[in-house]
Amino acid sequence: MFFRIAFGAVVAASGASAPAFAELVDVVGGQTNVLLDFDVISSVTDLELTSVSNGVITPGNLGDGSIAFAVTSPDAATQATDFRYDTIDFFDSFAGSIGHRGTLTFNDDITFGNFKIGYDTDLESFTVSDTYSVLGAVFEVAVVEASPLVGTFDVIGDLLITENFATILLDLGLADSNLAGADVGDAWVQGLNQNVPAPGVLALGGAAFLVSRRRARD
Repeated sequence: MFFRIAFGAVVAASGASAPAFAELVDVVGGQTNVLLDFDVISSVTDLELTSVSNGVITPGNLGDGSIAFAVTSPDAATQATDFRYDTIDFFDSFAGSIGHRGTLTFNDDITFGNFKIGYDTDLESFTVSDTYSVLGAVFEVAVVEASPLVGTFDVIGDLLITENFATILLDLGLADSNLAGADVGDAWVQGLNQNVPAPGVLALGGAAFLVSRRRARD
């Protein structure tokens, strides 16, 4: 329940009163910043970051040594972002995922990236999944601060190794013990949103269009 408590505390601390109507928004851009703790990573695994792909931003917004991945637009051919939430009913309204461009290469031959961030209802947290090498969920984001607003979506959290990634590291001989839950860095998702028209607004727009068409024919 850490995720819910963290979010609740941050939202309550903002002091903002909720409007009387829902604000459904889509994340349409932004970037995700990552600051990996390479001292910790190298001490518990045989992984060493050797390169990043074109398009990876260095440094990111988490200071020296951080990197950032651009959030793709909803209409991107691949890695499209379709993450949506209701600012009034945030915890029960997550849908879709946040897509990114860019890959990381470790040990000169292990490449993964084009990450997608989505909400895992079983873990009650966001997970970061690799889609380049199809490794699945590699990190869990243990949220420590968040501002799910109408215009922007900000989440800051610790990057924890998932059970899935811990198993992969063991199977590849890159770790000597199960590292599930190990804190290996920080993440900061900075999303830009757009409002989603309410069904009534869409219906009114369609009716107005039909009326104008009829008048044009008359």
